[in-house]
Amino acid sequence: MNTIQSPREKAFDWAVYALLTIVSLIVLYPLVFVLVASFSSPEAVMRGEVWLWPKDITWMGYTKIFQNNEILTGYLNTIVYTVVGTSINLILSVAAAYPLSRKDFAGRNAISALMVFTMFFSGGMVPTYLLVKNLGMLNTMWALVIPGAVSVYNIIIMRTFFQSSIPGEMQEAASIDGCSNLGILWKIVLPLSMPIIAVMILFYSVGHWNSYFSGLMYLTDRDKYPLQLFLREILIQGQMQEMLGVGDDSHARNVMEGEAIKYAVVIVANLPVLMLYPFLQRYFVKGVMIGSVKG
Repeated sequence: MNTIQSPREKAFDWAVYALLTIVSLIVLYPLVFVLVASFSSPEAVMRGEVWLWPKDITWMGYTKIFQNNEILTGYLNTIVYTVVGTSINLILSVAAAYPLSRKDFAGRNAISALMVFTMFFSGGMVPTYLLVKNLGMLNTMWALVIPGAVSVYNIIIMRTFFQSSIPGEMQEAASIDGCSNLGILWKIVLPLSMPIIAVMILFYSVGHWNSYFSGLMYLTDRDKYPLQLFLREILIQGQMQEMLGVGDDSHARNVMEGEAIKYAVVIVANLPVLMLYPFLQRYFVKGVMIGSVKG
């Protein structure tokens, strides 16, 4: 049933829409600028002539990227680290959250308290590095996916979802019918938990995709570097010589090509995340808001 809004309410709605539009433009403009700059002439970008539309369109940055074997290797490594790491994260999070959501699980409050304790106190960087070293995981993929295999924050979100969204009576009925705890999890809980699973996939995968510090600490072979380490070298350290090829003797040309590569590699590095989000967006708000509103 439609309600008639007063002029004050209409003015308020328009003000909200205008504010949200301005905020959205402010948030989106840097991404739009980087995208436009990646297709524009580096000279035009450096002169400040590029704002919303590409100028003197060129594919030079993308061509240099896909001609560089290290960038392609880093891309493949990041895909592997993200898929393997997210799978481990998701399995362990479900394995921890589901028992903690069950009221008949003895000691769940004590275990939850111990897990929350680790959110505020940890061993620190040096003990973590020594542990990874003693476990023989240095310079391996496992050094990037095992130390952060479980997020207590995400376990709490998932546990809250299980408690508030999965009817306990349904689980009890399945148990009476002879279904095991693992069967209840597999056949009842997980099929009804797609929103929170989608949110966890998004959280974990974006974290793995953007991670560079773990690779910086634990990896020494460049053929095992994730994409973000090469991106860091390009954007921060300015190590462009390996990207430019041996035939470019002009310093000015090197600078121009370096600018083109910077913008292009940012787009290439973030493209998978931008493609993943629309498919999970419809689950995102519902899953992340679970437990925030009671009643």
